[in-house]
Amino acid sequence: MAKTPKAKLATPTDLASNKVSSVADALNAILADSYALYLKTKNFHWHVSGPHFRDYHLMLDDQATQILGTTDQIAERVRKTGNTTLRSIGHIARLQSIKDNDADFVSAGDMLRELRDDNLKLVEKFREAKDIVDAAKDNATSGILDEWTDLAEERAWFLFEASQGA
Repeated sequence: MAKTPKAKLATPTDLASNKVSSVADALNAILADSYALYLKTKNFHWHVSGPHFRDYHLMLDDQATQILGTTDQIAERVRKTGNTTLRSIGHIARLQSIKDNDADFVSAGDMLRELRDDNLKLVEKFREAKDIVDAAKDNATSGILDEWTDLAEERAWFLFEASQGA
C-alpha cells in the first residue's frame, strides 16, 4: 500500500517552525513514555499482591488515572503547534524510553520501586522538554510542563513512601 504524502498542517502559530518541531518531538516522546507508564501502572495495579494489596491496588489505580489524564493534554499541545502526534502502539514503542515489564511475577516492593524510578525518569524528560519549549518561547507548554512535573514528582514521592514498608 502506498504511503500518503505528509500534508503540511495550517494550524496558526507565531512560533518558529523549526522550534515547534523540536517541541513536538519532545512532547511526542513524553507522550509515548506516558502511555508506557500508564500501561505498566495498570499492569502492576492488576497484579499486585500481598499484605498491603488494597492500599497499593487503589494507589496504583489513582496514579494510572492521573497519567492517562495527561495524555490528551500532551497530544493537544502538539497539535496546537501545528504538528502531528502518535498514531499507533508501534509508534509509541518506537519512541518510549520507559521499559515495559512483562514478568509473570513482580513483588509489590519491586513494583513500587520500578514505578518510582519510571516517574522520576518522566520528570527528567519534563525538565529537558522545559528547556526546549522555553527556547521556542512556547509559554503555554512551559506552564503546563510545570504542572505535569509536579504530578509526576508527587507520584514518585507516594511510591517511595509506600515502598518503605514493602
